[in-house]
Amino acid sequence: MGTGTGIGRVRGLGSARHGAHHWLAQRYTAVGNLLLVLWLLISLATLPGLDYESVVSWISNPLVAVPLMLMLVSIFYHLRLGMQVMLEDYVHDKGLNFFCILLLNFYAIGGAAAGIFAIAKIAFTGIVK
Repeated sequence: MGTGTGIGRVRGLGSARHGAHHWLAQRYTAVGNLLLVLWLLISLATLPGLDYESVVSWISNPLVAVPLMLMLVSIFYHLRLGMQVMLEDYVHDKGLNFFCILLLNFYAIGGAAAGIFAIAKIAFTGIVK
């Protein structure tokens, strides 16, 4: 590096202008997770029983199945956002970082999809095997 001005030495090393969106998305999902998990806990507490038949009939209600699915999507998206920041901060090799974030995306999408499938199966058929 030369001995140019201070601004010349740091040019191109500044903000990528996308950090605020990531930060806000994590805060929005945190608030959504808080509200949806509170709803889940209150709903489970007010169920007459926690036996298999009661829970399956409760999940079969669309007013329950949809928020459960939204909760799963929000939780897995929040997980992905937080883990991505951790990986970007602590995995310094570019190739390994790319591979880890790729695995993280597969995990988050796969986990949310599996949870949504399980809720849909219970909601539409009422049976789990």
